[in-house]
Amino acid sequence: MQRTISAMVGKGSVNHNSRKFRAENVDGTRTHLNIDYCNENIKTVYHELFDEALERYNAKQIRSDRKIKDYYEKIRSSKQEKPFHEIILQVGGKGNMNADTENGELAKQILDEYYQGFQERNPQLRVFSAHLHMDEATPHLHIDFVPFTTGSKRGLDTRVSLKQALATQGFKGGSRGDTEWSQWIQSEKEQLAAVMERYGIEWEHLGTHEKHLSVLDYKKQERKKEVAALGAKIEQKQIEFDVLSERVLNYDKAKDELSNLEIELDTAPKYQLPEPEKFMTAKAYKTKMAEPVVRKLKQLVKTVLARCFEGWDNYHRLNTANAQLYRTNQRLEKVNERLTEENKILKAENKDYSLLRKVFGRKQIDDLLEQARTVKGRKRDNTRSR
Repeated sequence: MQRTISAMVGKGSVNHNSRKFRAENVDGTRTHLNIDYCNENIKTVYHELFDEALERYNAKQIRSDRKIKDYYEKIRSSKQEKPFHEIILQVGGKGNMNADTENGELAKQILDEYYQGFQERNPQLRVFSAHLHMDEATPHLHIDFVPFTTGSKRGLDTRVSLKQALATQGFKGGSRGDTEWSQWIQSEKEQLAAVMERYGIEWEHLGTHEKHLSVLDYKKQERKKEVAALGAKIEQKQIEFDVLSERVLNYDKAKDELSNLEIELDTAPKYQLPEPEKFMTAKAYKTKMAEPVVRKLKQLVKTVLARCFEGWDNYHRLNTANAQLYRTNQRLEKVNERLTEENKILKAENKDYSLLRKVFGRKQIDDLLEQARTVKGRKRDNTRSR
């Protein structure tokens, strides 16, 4: 049995991964089959990793404006580093490792065994959120981690750095296509492949290149490229979907704030009409006390209505975009399945072709093919001339 390995860069939607938010492609009846390895608050992890280094750094600063109050917020707003990174790993695809089949259960066991050694293999990548999903089409593993380096000469002596974290683990970047990240991804794929071998599954490589390809080899290679490209498209659609999910969550937060505003309207003194002073005329009460409160309320209502309409409009557009992304993702998965099946057929034909060349000799088979091409070309020319 052969299966591909997918290792994708995830958006890192922790709420989606932990199922606080449930996307449309999630089967809620299977969510109980997921494995939640950990789901720590990232700010707590930052305190654990960097508080001591932050204290040492701030103690050296003479100018107060150079001190860092909150290291997490500094990294979150940084253009050089991200607060955390996510890798998504998958064995096979929907067509051959579907989550609700025996092969899906096998994929779950493989991914689970792979994850057990992840943190030990990667001591500079502090995992704070990890989830194995069985409630989508194909079992897959989300691992979110904070990369850090120690002994740094600039900034905090312990600080966030993906490049240095991977370099410490032995991955030295070379050319543009041979970065620390690409080397590390390849290494993790090999670790996953080693687990697959223990379960009798061989790693099926996609996108390999060989010189002097036969026609069938060439077609097979092109199909692999198309499958890989579709995989990248599906990954991008998932990232877009996660972004939309976060925006919907923000909308839900706004609804909570609106509820709090309702309570404030009922209780806050500035929105309540005060009792009239002694001997105050009705006109004076209206001018000095009632009208200022009414003006505040009118302004507040205008602001709330504007935000409410804007929120509903955004929510409608997000739902529309979400549905479009879901349909596109389904279409891409079907195309991916078809190309994978074509690839299998081409592989079988290539095996038969190789057998013929082995039995009858390379030259004889190549001569027959050349004759067949010549005959076909003549027939095509005759058809055109008519």
